[in-house]
Amino acid sequence: EGTFAPLSSRKAAEDLHAQVQDAVSKGATLHAGGVLHDGPSAYYSPAVLTGITKEMRAYYEELFGPVAVVYKVSTDEEATELANDTIYGLGGSVHSTDVERASKVAQKLQSGMTNVNVASAEGAEMPFGGVKRSGFGRELGPLGMDEFVNKRLFYVGE
Repeated sequence: EGTFAPLSSRKAAEDLHAQVQDAVSKGATLHAGGVLHDGPSAYYSPAVLTGITKEMRAYYEELFGPVAVVYKVSTDEEATELANDTIYGLGGSVHSTDVERASKVAQKLQSGMTNVNVASAEGAEMPFGGVKRSGFGRELGPLGMDEFVNKRLFYVGE
């Protein structure tokens, strides 16, 4: 406690803990962390999970807290299929020493924002937004400004 900040509320920490406990109770392995501190604190120790399956909440639900879920795949296609098997699609990133390969994989991700070798590349000048249940349209930048204006075609013929 103290190295990492607490979550936004005690309820947020309890909800995250319930997701992790659901996964562990159904066969996932908790390698580190995953401790909900006693009392009113919203502190949840950073956790690492493996062995997540489709029967677990952690497979389809977003984990809003310090929990890393690690999957093992054998091919780029299998990784892409796993990454796209979600109702969400805000952002994604692919990390590799082979930038060309990572770029090919990243192009197949179904997300509104995709990065290679950086967790996120955001800024006021760059459009921000997702696909699927992570939204539609874009905020920020020229594309984002277009989302908030009404355009009208007005034509007078002679």
